[in-house]
This record gives sequence, structure tokens and C-alpha cells, in this order.
Amino acid sequence: MRPSKRTDPRLPHQISATTPLIGRRNTIDTLSTALQRGSSLITIEGDAGVGKSRLLRETLSTLDGDPRRQLIATCPAVVEPFPLGAIVDGVRRQRPDVADLDLSPLGGALRPLYPEWTDVLPQAPEPLYDPRATRHRLYRALSELIERMGVDVLVVEDVHWADTATLEWLIMLATDEPAADHRLSIVVSYRPWEVPADSLLPRLTTRTAPGVSRSRIGLEPLNPGQIRELVSAVYQVEVSEQFAVFLHSVTDGIPLVVEEYLLLLEDRDDIRHDGDRWIRRALTELDVPPTVRESVLERVHRLTDGTRRLLESASVYAAPIDATTLARMAELPPETVRTGLAEALNSGLLRETSAGRFSFRHNLDAQAIGETMPISERRRLHEHAADALRADAHPPVARLAHHLREAGNIDLWCEYAETSADLALQSGDDRTAVETLLQVMTSTDHPIERSAQLARKLGDAAFFGMGSLGDLGEPVVQVLRRVLESPDITATDRGELRLLLGRMSWELGDRRAAFALWELAVSDLDQRPASALRAMANMALPLVPDWPVSRHLYWLERARGLLGEVEPDDLQAYQDMHMSALLLLGEADGWTAVQELPETASNADERLALSGNVVSVIWAVMAWGHMSYARRRLEIAARFIDPSEYSRLDLKVQAARARLDWHLGNWSGLHDRVSALIDNDDVDAISALHARQVRALLRLAVDGTAALTELSEAAAERARTGVTEPEGVAVHAALARLRLATGDWAGAFAIAEPVVTGIVDKGVWLWITDIAPAYVTALLGMGDVDRAETFVSAFGNALTGRDLPAPEAALATCRALLAQATNSSPAAEEFDSAASKWAVMSRSYDELLCLEGRATALLAGGDKSIALELLTRVQQRLQDLGARWDADRVARLARDHGAEVVRTWRGGRRGYGNRLSPRELEVVRLVVQGTSNREAAALLFLSPRTVEGHVKSAMRKLGVKSRTALAIAAVESGQVAPGRHPDLSRSLPGRYVPRESAD
Repeated sequence: MRPSKRTDPRLPHQISATTPLIGRRNTIDTLSTALQRGSSLITIEGDAGVGKSRLLRETLSTLDGDPRRQLIATCPAVVEPFPLGAIVDGVRRQRPDVADLDLSPLGGALRPLYPEWTDVLPQAPEPLYDPRATRHRLYRALSELIERMGVDVLVVEDVHWADTATLEWLIMLATDEPAADHRLSIVVSYRPWEVPADSLLPRLTTRTAPGVSRSRIGLEPLNPGQIRELVSAVYQVEVSEQFAVFLHSVTDGIPLVVEEYLLLLEDRDDIRHDGDRWIRRALTELDVPPTVRESVLERVHRLTDGTRRLLESASVYAAPIDATTLARMAELPPETVRTGLAEALNSGLLRETSAGRFSFRHNLDAQAIGETMPISERRRLHEHAADALRADAHPPVARLAHHLREAGNIDLWCEYAETSADLALQSGDDRTAVETLLQVMTSTDHPIERSAQLARKLGDAAFFGMGSLGDLGEPVVQVLRRVLESPDITATDRGELRLLLGRMSWELGDRRAAFALWELAVSDLDQRPASALRAMANMALPLVPDWPVSRHLYWLERARGLLGEVEPDDLQAYQDMHMSALLLLGEADGWTAVQELPETASNADERLALSGNVVSVIWAVMAWGHMSYARRRLEIAARFIDPSEYSRLDLKVQAARARLDWHLGNWSGLHDRVSALIDNDDVDAISALHARQVRALLRLAVDGTAALTELSEAAAERARTGVTEPEGVAVHAALARLRLATGDWAGAFAIAEPVVTGIVDKGVWLWITDIAPAYVTALLGMGDVDRAETFVSAFGNALTGRDLPAPEAALATCRALLAQATNSSPAAEEFDSAASKWAVMSRSYDELLCLEGRATALLAGGDKSIALELLTRVQQRLQDLGARWDADRVARLARDHGAEVVRTWRGGRRGYGNRLSPRELEVVRLVVQGTSNREAAALLFLSPRTVEGHVKSAMRKLGVKSRTALAIAAVESGQVAPGRHPDLSRSLPGRYVPRESAD
């Protein structure tokens, strides 16, 4: 299959009809060899949905010869099947007429089975008075019919549902010595656990004539590795091992159930694209797929009442259970339990997992039975299960808590649920711990001491498990706020909760609120020096716009005073924050500390800590301009992080790498990468904001003024965080550039001036890199040369004695702009110097903008030939980079001065005017056929929303307002031919057609 080109961060809504048959290669070879040998009886057994039908069809399609020599019959799941009905229907489908078969007089016995062939069948034979003789004659006639049809392979599926006559006939075929000229192979498939006790099937599978080989094939479920291979083949992209293990746990490896669950996950939008991998989001319990539920319940309904009660009890217990506990839960006498267990085991629904303990063969079977029980009965059984577990000396806490909650015993449930959450935290299952604690805190009222204790535990679990919380962040914040509002809370508890709530607010994007909470927390934490130190160290980060640097340094010094009272882990937290603060302030000690960070780790904890450090400092490192170092550290962090275990940290690294690639000019595929980050529900708010900023900056470079809305939204979102950071300045600079491009100097100044003033007043000149050139250009455009000179002079003084490559390059750019406006020095040389500084950092986009400035200065100085040669090179490099807006501007400048610049199509979308585009034509053709948007999406491998967009676009072009009018207009305009069109599903990759049968 061809690789998919989808960029939608959700899985396609259809799976391929030609999905490879995973894990069955050896089985196909075995079956194919037996069939090619001929004169064989082959039995294929396996559970419902394990792939028996798919295996047969896949194998039969590989055999040489005429497919008409293969006869396939399927036994229906009916209570009273018609004798030989499956065979009769199979023959009728294959042969609408038998006139050319030259049947012997024996064929007349077939008249009752085929009344529609009365005119061509031989005369009916004389009646026989022995029913057995009549039946035998009919079987012989049917055998002759199969032989005259030239059938080499007879396949009978689902023979666990076969009627007695069909099985008798198959036994006769298998035990008759094969004719020399007709080597018939018989293949039967069945579910071993659904074969009735009185069925003749065991006799068929154990008796064959001399010369007839016998083969037995048992299909096993897929293992997690095979499921991973299956899903990867379906979607043509890698999936995480964790996702495959999850699918195996809920499907027991049954291929059909895997596909059903994938559809459920798609509908719930619970699987997401993460770079080049598919991963699952945190999931609540899913319903049993309807196909599976109906199959299970059909089997259960055939059992006795006592057996059904045992199965219901076992489904609620949800673990291996002994007969005594089963009897107590089901409230049945021992004899009924013994016979019921035997029936349940024979049905294949239960199995003996160890001596005297029983459980469901498949988890889905238990879930299907549990979902159909009345609530009152389910609650009663949960109460019995809880009683049984509490009698154990060491009860399984999580299971006991579950049964108590389902039984309605809230007080006792809270006690065990908290213990269960503790165990979940110890095992690293943060999300389960958070969910459990949220349930405990919202299910009933607790005394304030207990509420504060639970809230602290919840806050810690939520903060350290942010990577797996998904949509639980806001509920956690609400619960913490509710406890904080209690008038009875102690000062120490209030301080601890404010610290935790500040951390949560930070991660959720409300960073100004975080600083306010930390500052309030400090006064309540006199008795908790470690917590006080963390709050103070957090406030050392110079990010609050109206806090002077001295206020941040004050908290840094306060934190230093607590170092003798804390443990090593808290000391490390202080050191990390101290390093980040110095970096953001542009202090050399910060850069020295960063360079001393280790680049190797000997264990998982060290790797995680190292990666976390990188994420903490990498943005400041980029602001300094140390791009090579940033790239190396991000590559190390990416290697150290397992995305399936630390998805939130991995996404932070991805966001930082996206911004670095923006600076370095690695723009190929960058738009899709940041879009995937934005659409990923697991990404934290700030990383998503970083990604939106990069996408907006890319949009400016490509589309110019069309980026206004996206840039404005990114700037507004940054403002809502309540803090300022160096990387956020670039969006304001981009908005100012849009104003400058139209000559709106005052408008550009209005955007840039508040940002510059805030940075200058705070004294963090490191942050001014991106906005400074736009600010100076605006001042010069307004004619305020003095103010521009004053700013550039202050900028230079601020950088004196500091090694800050990026701000120095920005300062050189500002000096070049000033030289160009005042002729105080050779502007071309100044721009060349600035371009060189950007080039040393590999910030190619900024380098090219400075080279454009150099060319402009050369033109002004009369060096036209050199200038035009430079403009041509700059235009080509901008075009190669993907900066279409800038490339077009440079091309216009070159053409205005007589240079020839080739106009090239850059691979973007061509205009079609009022004609439909090729993709719109594909969609409209399906509309003409009456296809729904969802069906069209499946056929064209698009999302329904994309199809809807194409339909609306086509309506607009053709001036209509309904799908019916669109179909008529498209045909009448000649753009779409009337009538039906070829079935696109046969040639499109990535399409899924759900199986119609359980096999």
C-alpha cells in the first residue's frame, strides 16, 4: 500500500480493506500446501473474530486454477437450521443453472432442494420407504453434483452451527475413498467452545478415508507485537508499544475486536498523532463493541439460569474466583454451582486459571455480561464481592475500593480508595491516582484536616503527573481552590496548597496567577522551609512584567538563606532555578552553569533529570544565541525521553526544537510539526503557545499580511499568561513588521514601543533581540532619529562586557539601520557585519534580511551591479527557505532596478477561478452519487470536516445552496458527468471495511 499523506492529528476514519494478514504467514503456507496436495480434510478452529474467514479467503486467493472450482458455504446461526441449507445456498450462488452438468438419474433426488431447477434436473426417483435410505440417496446425489461441478475445494464455515444432515454428508464425503480423477479437499471452520455436546463434528474431524490427509489448524489471538504490526500496517505509521499493549489488554488479541476498538477510539478521538507515531490518550472504560456483545449474549442465552448467575457473579468479581466465593455471591446451592461451573467451562466462557479458581476466557465476555445486568443486581454482587475481599488477610486494595464504591458504601470506599491512590502513585500510575483522589474529594464532605491532607496529596500527584492528566488539570485546580476557601484551614496547609495551586496554574498557562499564589504562600510556610524555598526560587524567574529585577533577586536571596534547612533534592531545585534566573537576566554565571550540565546519564532517573534541566534552560539559551549548544542538548534530551512514559516532557522538547528550527531555517515540514503539537491534547498550554507562535511566524514569512490574524491571536494568548518571556517578543516584532511593510511607521511604533519599554524598564536587554530592529525602523520612519540614536546607544551600553551573540547581532542590525538613515557610516558594511553575526549563529532568515538591507544600501550608494547580484542570491535563498513573502519583496526590488528574476510556481495551490479543483471534482462526483460527507471522507481518505469544506467551496463556486442543487449544477455545467462513477474504494489506500461476520 502507498503511504498515507494525511496530516490530520487523528487516525483516519477508515482502515484499509487490504490490510496485511498479520501473524498468519506460516498458517497460510500450511493451509495452502494441504489444499494443493488435494484429497484432504482440514479443520480450522478458533474463537469468534480470530480471523478464520480472512485466513480462508486469503489462502484461496493464492491458489492456482479456476476460482469456480472453489465452493464456499456458511452455516447460519439459527435455532432450527434447514437441513443441508448452507450447502444448498452455496451451490445456488455458484451455479444458477445445472443443465450442462449431465447429471445421472440420481440427480433427480435433488428436486426437493432445488425446485427452481425442476426443468433441467432428471426425473425424481422412486420413493424409498426407509428414511435412512432416502437420506443416503440424497447425500449421494449432492456428492455427484459437487463432483460434476468440478469443485476441488469445499469450504464449510461455522460448522458449530451446522445441522445434522450437513455434518452427516460431510462425514460421508470425508470417509469415501477419493476417486482417481477427483481429489476433493474439504475445509471446515468452527469455534471449539460453541460445538454442541451432541454434535457430529468430533466424528467428522477424527475420521477420514485411506488416502485422505488430515490437518488441524488452530488460530491463536495476536500478541502485543503483532497488534502493533497490525495497527502500523493499517495506518502506515509507527504506533507506540504502550498503545499496542493497551489494545491487547482490552481485546485479548482478537483481530476483529482490535478493529472494532480502533473504530471506537477514532469516534472518541482517543488516539492521536505524535510526530511520526500514533499514541493513545488516557482513556476511560470503553463499551464492548456491539458485534462482540451480541455474540457473547447469544451464547449466554443458551445456558441455564444457574450458570448465567454464576457468570454474572464472576463478571462482577473481575478476577480469578473459587467455587465457594462464587456460590456465596450467586447465592446458589453447591450442587447448582458444580453443574453450572461445568456448563460454563464447557461453553468456553470460563476457564480454570489455577487449581480451583476460575475466570473468563476473554475480558470482553465478562464486560458484555456485566453491561446487561440490572443496576440493583450489579450493586448486590459488588457488595458480596467486597465482603469476600475484606475477609482476606491482605485484600487487594484497589479492587476492594472499586467494589465498595459500586456497592454504594461511600465512607468505607473513601478509606480504601486513598490507599489505592497511594499504591498507584508508588507504581507510577499518576493519572489513576489523580482520578481516584478527585473522586474521593468530590463524593462526600470531609473534615477540613482530612480535606487539606487529601488536597496536598492530589496536588502533588497532579503536578508530577501532568504528562498524563489530559483534561483533569482544571478539575484539580477547582478542588484545590475549594479547599483553600475554607475559613478553618490552618496557615501551613494554606501555604502548601497555594504552592501546589501555583504550580498547577503555571503548567496550565496562567503564569501570573502562579507568581501571585507563590508570593502569598511564603508568609504561611514558616514551618515548612523546603516548601518556602521552592516558592521563593520560583519567584526568582524574572518573568513578571511589572516586577523590577530587584524584586526577583530579593526572592533569590531569601531562598539562599534557607539552604541550610533543606534536603539535597530541595537544594537541587534551588540550583536549577538559580541557573535559569541568571540565564534569563543575561548573567555570565548562568551560561557557565549551563555549560557544566552533564551530557551523559547512567540511569533512568538521571536521564529524566537531565532532560528536565534542558527544558528549563533551553529557551534562555536560544535567547542568548548559542544555537549549536541548544541543538546538541535538545538532541540528547530527545534520546533520553521515552514518549510513552513522559509524553508531556517529550512534547516540551518538541516545542523547543520547533522554535530552534525556526531560528535555524529548518522550515521543511515545520508547519505540520507545530500543527500536530497544537492539536495534541496532551501538550501543556505553554508548549502549545510556543507552537502557535512558530506557526504564526512561518505564516508571516510565507503569506505576509495574511498572517495578521494568526499573529494577533498568538500575541493575545501570550498576554493572557500574565508574564513575559524572551521568545514571546518575536510575535510582536512580526506584527510591527507588517505595519512597516505598508509604511505605517506610527502603527509599528505603537506595537513595538510598549514591549521595548517593558524590557528596558525591567533591565533584561537580553530579551530585546527580535523587537529592536523593528522598533528602530519605526522611529526612523517617523523621523525621530534622536530617539533612535539614544536607544541604540543605551542598547550598546547594556551589552558592554557581555557575551550575548543574539542581542549583539540585533544591535549590529540597529546600527546598520541608523547608518542607512543618517549616513553616519557605510551602511552596506554595517549590514554586512550584522549579517555575519546572524550567520555565525545559523539564524539564516535574519541573515538574509540583513543582506537585503546591504543590497538596498548598495543601490542607494550607486553600486547597482553588486547590489542586484546580491539581491538575486538573497531572493533565491529566501525562496528556497520558504519565505515567499520576503522573496517576492526582494524580487520586486530587483526588477524595479532592471534585474531579471524568474517567476516560478512554488508548488502551492493553483487558482481555478469558478472551476472546481481536482479534489473538489472528486468530492462532487460522490455527491452526485448520493454519497454522504462521511462516506466520501472514507472513500477519499479525508476527514469529514475537510469534505464538508470542499462541498461548501463547490457550492459557492457554482452559486447553489444545497447538495441537491450542487449535484444538478455540477452535471449541467459539464464539470461532472451524470450517472455513477467508478468505485474509488478499490484503489484508495488506507480504507477500512468492517467485517460483516464475527469471523
